[in-house]
Amino acid sequence: MRFLYIPLVILFACKTNIQVESPSSTILTKNITYNNIKVDVIIDKPAVTNLDVLIVFHGTVQNDSEILTAANTALNNFKSILDKKNMMIVSVAHPQENILFGDNILQAEAALLWVKNRANQELGITVGKVFLAGHSQGGYLVTRLNRLHQTNGVIANAPGPLNLVYRCELEENGQVQSSSTCLKLKNVYGLTTANSSSYFERSLLNFTDGFKSDILFIQGQDDSPIQMYSWPSFKQKVLSCTNCQKSQFVDIPGGHTALFTNTSAKTEFNNFINNR
Repeated sequence: MRFLYIPLVILFACKTNIQVESPSSTILTKNITYNNIKVDVIIDKPAVTNLDVLIVFHGTVQNDSEILTAANTALNNFKSILDKKNMMIVSVAHPQENILFGDNILQAEAALLWVKNRANQELGITVGKVFLAGHSQGGYLVTRLNRLHQTNGVIANAPGPLNLVYRCELEENGQVQSSSTCLKLKNVYGLTTANSSSYFERSLLNFTDGFKSDILFIQGQDDSPIQMYSWPSFKQKVLSCTNCQKSQFVDIPGGHTALFTNTSAKTEFNNFINNR
């Protein structure tokens, strides 16, 4: 059987380093630095000074020339389902092209720590609660961040890759189309059959404990076969965690982007934020 995995990327126009003023919000792109780690973020700031913040992370793209567009897409998608209109949204343009999968956790962490510790001064605001949300690879990043730093809550939609051993082995055997993710890992670690532990160490299945904050996982049950193959194992490992804060799973009809189209998922997303 051949599996086909095609990541979905929805493109929106994105302007860099331009502030857009409206009666209700300001949107700007900003290059931020924390602990000598630089990353671009797109900020949608309501016209108030006391703000809760939602930090969002986009899914996989092939080239870093696409990450600002992907960050803008993530901002628009999460904003479209967010009931609270007075939250500031910070969308992180985390790099992917010239690094091994998972190494962009450094930029993801820098963005979170910047919001926590420097956004007040640099934006002239008072930050209240801080939430994380991510789609696909962005869901992978927020799940890992939840093991590093406490926030007010984390939402991960269709997080992955869950199992790089399984995914990259399928690519090696020609059962699915090749990806830059697995090719770069192969160049460093060799085949999965020779060095499966290095592939597993970067898989989300390796990050299922030690959650410092409550986390909501949302998964469309009609997602790709690669995702759904490992989803039951991932879910079981998380729910078996003995050193985690509360973990909640919402399995819904739909594909990889079901959070943004499914009514019950949107409700769970907003209830999670509003109840914390």
